[in-house]
Amino acid sequence: MPMLGLGTWENTNPDECENAVKTALEMGYRHIDTAQIYGNEAEVGAGIAAADVERDDIFLATKVWINELSDDDVIESTEESLDKLGVDYVDLLYVHWPAREYDAEETLAAFDELVERGLTKRVGISNFEPEQVREAVELSDAGIFANQIELHPLLQQDELREVCAEEGVEIVAYSPLARGKVFDVDVLSDVAEKHDASEAQVSLAWLREKGVTAIPKATSEAHIRDNWESLTLELDDEDIEAIDAIEQVDRRVDPDFAPW
Repeated sequence: MPMLGLGTWENTNPDECENAVKTALEMGYRHIDTAQIYGNEAEVGAGIAAADVERDDIFLATKVWINELSDDDVIESTEESLDKLGVDYVDLLYVHWPAREYDAEETLAAFDELVERGLTKRVGISNFEPEQVREAVELSDAGIFANQIELHPLLQQDELREVCAEEGVEIVAYSPLARGKVFDVDVLSDVAEKHDASEAQVSLAWLREKGVTAIPKATSEAHIRDNWESLTLELDDEDIEAIDAIEQVDRRVDPDFAPW
């Protein structure tokens, strides 16, 4: 799984979405993330088709929404997602939230079936808390590959990261720039100035140092490139310690059905 991907949450303008995916892939990105609830799987698929990149070179992920998590609905909605994306399989399929129709045993059994049928290569979970991670790992025959969570310097999720490491579950960070709030954090600004970088690049480099994959949303070529160039930024121990010590906590995604 490439450690930097393109997120597409709230990228609902069809032309912008398709162009962002195409631009990112042709720039060098190889990880694209979407979801059923984003309403843009068809546009993401169009961007993939338009890019001069082979499908097998792309790590493509989508997520099953909370209304589609009963066994039959998991299968049917995933088949619909693949049709919209214009692909035969996804590389990673997530349970979007452990909410509403989610039943750990039934839902994960359906995901196992999708792996057996070759419709997804890997099973993921998203927004799972520590005990839910452990339960999913225990119940999944295919194995849990990743937990996608909100993670950034203002929501460092130490306990959850530790549990995922213990269970062998990768972490994918959504909203890795705290929906723009990282630009207002003095510590990040100081580190950015030191390295002649942006606060976004610093945040993404910090996540990479933690072994976390990040999927920042971007639509303009300038922002897609700025995020891409974070891969060349190397933070030193002093930088990491300063960011680790940030005490401000700011969770940006907090629906009423969240498990916390």
